[in-house]
Amino acid sequence: MSEFNFDEVVDRKGTNALKTDVLKERYGRDDLISLWVADMDFLSPPAISEAIIDRAKHCLYGYTCTPKEYTDSIINWVKRSHGWDIKQEWLSFIPGIVKGIAFVIDCFTEKQDKVVIQPPVYHPFRIIPTLHRRTVVDNPLVLSAGKYEMDLENLKSVIDDSCKILILCNPHNPGGRVWTKQELIDLAEICYERNILVISDEIHSDLVHQENKHIPFASVSEKAAQNSITFMAPSKTFNIAGIVSSYSIIPNDKIRNRFYNYLKSSELDEGHIFAYVATQTAYEKCDNWLKEAVEYIWQNIQFVDNYLKTNIPQVKAIIPQASYLVWLDCRELNLTQEQLVSLFVNDAKLALNDGSMFGQGGTGFMRLNVGSPRSVLAQAMDNLKKALSK
Repeated sequence: MSEFNFDEVVDRKGTNALKTDVLKERYGRDDLISLWVADMDFLSPPAISEAIIDRAKHCLYGYTCTPKEYTDSIINWVKRSHGWDIKQEWLSFIPGIVKGIAFVIDCFTEKQDKVVIQPPVYHPFRIIPTLHRRTVVDNPLVLSAGKYEMDLENLKSVIDDSCKILILCNPHNPGGRVWTKQELIDLAEICYERNILVISDEIHSDLVHQENKHIPFASVSEKAAQNSITFMAPSKTFNIAGIVSSYSIIPNDKIRNRFYNYLKSSELDEGHIFAYVATQTAYEKCDNWLKEAVEYIWQNIQFVDNYLKTNIPQVKAIIPQASYLVWLDCRELNLTQEQLVSLFVNDAKLALNDGSMFGQGGTGFMRLNVGSPRSVLAQAMDNLKKALSK
């Protein structure tokens, strides 16, 4: 019997939730079912809420040092969840993974340098380097038999001496790929030999489905360990994105000292009371919640896939190996991207992410967040079916 109620529909409107309270601004209307931005509509684990409330009752929120229990909880979690032994000195709090990516770009590159990404991919990978006036180099993924692959031969051809950083999405967003050890070893070899620092964004690493197993990039080889910065967080895993709680892991002394001195120079490495409390609690007391959440998400993925196959076969779900994000292949509808977005927003009354925002290979796709009660997804699918029938 389930310990937690993931079927409960929680009204988030009026709470300054990005998912619901900017619909008019982002989509031109506010009567939509929100299935876009990557947080879940499930209540966060009760243990985290209780720990935060208990700490808040102290009623004094002064300067806070980093508790040893906090770093110990991260070390223990990464070891038992992903089989990677990390050391305390490798760790630092960072105020968000996208911010962390921006900090790495600022710290390790100059204006004339290039940053490599593998689209279609999480759009800040392109936006952040561009805003920092770095040139973005695309190494597009290849979609084959419903699964994305890295084109490493093409990568060798598009990189040059100006390429200083490659941003890896591990697991991948929006395609949902969990990269294999060999894929990561091969990528690490290329980047090490060409002196390209790898940023591995592993924020979805704890939301892996079925027989798939997340492998931290830095754990696959010594070359990967000595040429990478890993970012992780409990935020996606335990639905606490509003509590900034990300951290970096850097095994290489030289890279670590350079980056952590950069963070210290602006006090960017200092966490806040509730980040420490939430992270430690998540990693020590919320295993059961996570187990049930991942199973519920998987059942949601299966529901969407079966519904589409039965009712809307022109739209195909790319089944994710990790995360609660489903990449919808809508190319058989034969619509322009503008028409496709209008179909979802104006006809089906659904707020999804426009696939084109994820760069090359995103046209003809939409990204669906299935981290919601199944009844909400059922209504969304019915809306889409009715919209297409017209």
